Amino acid sequence: MKFKPITVAGLLVAGILGFSSLARAQEGEPVVVDEVIAQVNDGIVTLSQLKREMHERIETMKEKGMTEQQAVAEVEKRKPELIAILINEQLLLQKGKELEMTQRVEDEVNKRMLQVAIENHINSMDKLCEAMKGSGLSCEDTRATMRVEIMKQAVMEGEVDSKIFYGFSPDELHKYFEAHKDKFVKPETVELSEIFLGLAGKSEADVKARAADLVKQARGGADFCTLAAAYSERAAPPGEKPCKVGEFAIPELRTDIAGAIKGVAARGVSEPLKTDEGYQILRVDTRTAGSNSPTFNENAVRIAMTGEQSPKAREAYLQDLRNEAYVKVAANYQDAVLPLLKIVPPPAATKRDQPDKKKGKILGIIPRP
Repeated sequence: MKFKPITVAGLLVAGILGFSSLARAQEGEPVVVDEVIAQVNDGIVTLSQLKREMHERIETMKEKGMTEQQAVAEVEKRKPELIAILINEQLLLQKGKELEMTQRVEDEVNKRMLQVAIENHINSMDKLCEAMKGSGLSCEDTRATMRVEIMKQAVMEGEVDSKIFYGFSPDELHKYFEAHKDKFVKPETVELSEIFLGLAGKSEADVKARAADLVKQARGGADFCTLAAAYSERAAPPGEKPCKVGEFAIPELRTDIAGAIKGVAARGVSEPLKTDEGYQILRVDTRTAGSNSPTFNENAVRIAMTGEQSPKAREAYLQDLRNEAYVKVAANYQDAVLPLLKIVPPPAATKRDQPDKKKGKILGIIPRP
C-alpha cells in the first residue's frame, strides 16, 4: 500500500531537522557511542547523530535544486550550528520529562497515528505499521520522531508562549490594538469542503478525468459530501463530515486555493485544482463578508502580541536552559560550537568541566533511564 505524500508529511513539521536518532537516545534504548560530540546533563550528542542530521539537510537542499556538491559544502559550513541545535533539543527533551509531559506527548502521538490510519482507510495500528513498512517507512522511527517534535513544542508552548499570552494587562492589550488597528480588520472568510483524488500509482489522465466527472455531478445536483464519502482519498478532521475541511480567512489560504475559489459563490464548486499530490475539488459552503472596521477581540490581540514576542522569549528560555545545564563539548568542536551556545556560568559556580555525580558520566553504553 502506498501512503499519500501529504498524509505522512503531515505527521511532521516542515523545515525542522530530523529527530529519529535523537529520539532513540531519549527513548532509553542502549546507544553504542561512536564518538561523543557533547554531553548534555545525562544525555549525549554523538557523531552518528550529527551525520544523520547532515545527510537529511543535504537531501532537502538537493530536492530544492542544489547539486550534491553544493549541498554538501553548504551543510558542512553549518556543522557547528547543527551541533548547537542537537544540544538545544536534548535540553528541551530533558525539560519535558522533568515537567512530566511524557504521557501527554504519547497521547498526542497516538492521536496523530490514528488520524493517519483513518486517512488511509486502515482499521488497526498493527495494520498501519505493516502498511508503512511496505512503503519503506518505520512505524517506530516515525513515532519516535513525532515524540521529539511534539515534546519540544509542548515545552516551548507551556513554558514560554502561554506565559506571554496570559501576561498582558487589559491596558497593554488596548494600547496595542489602538496602535495596530490594521491587524484587526475582519477579513472575508469561507467554509470549504473538498474531494481529493491522489495521483500515487495512477494515471494522471484518469485521475483528471474522474475529477472533471465529479465536478459535473456535483454541479448537476449530486450531494457533495456523498460523493466525497465515496471517492475522496483524504479524511476530514475528526468529528467532521467526510467532505468538510474547515473555515478559513481568505488571506490565510494558499494562493492556488484562493485562486481556485475566487468568484465561486456559496454552495458552488470549483474546477479541479492540480497539486503535487493529486486533484482537489473544492466546494464553498459559505462565504462571510469581511469588514473594514477594526474590531477589538481580546483573544486576537493576545495572539498577535504573543506572536511578536515569542521568538525572542523562546531563545532567552533556551539560553537559560544552557546556562543552567552541564554541557561539555568535545575538544575538537569547542572553538566552533561554544560561541554559538553563549553559555554564562552562574556567578558562584565551581568548575563546569566536572560533572555532578547525579548527572551521570560518559559511558560506552547509555543505559535505559
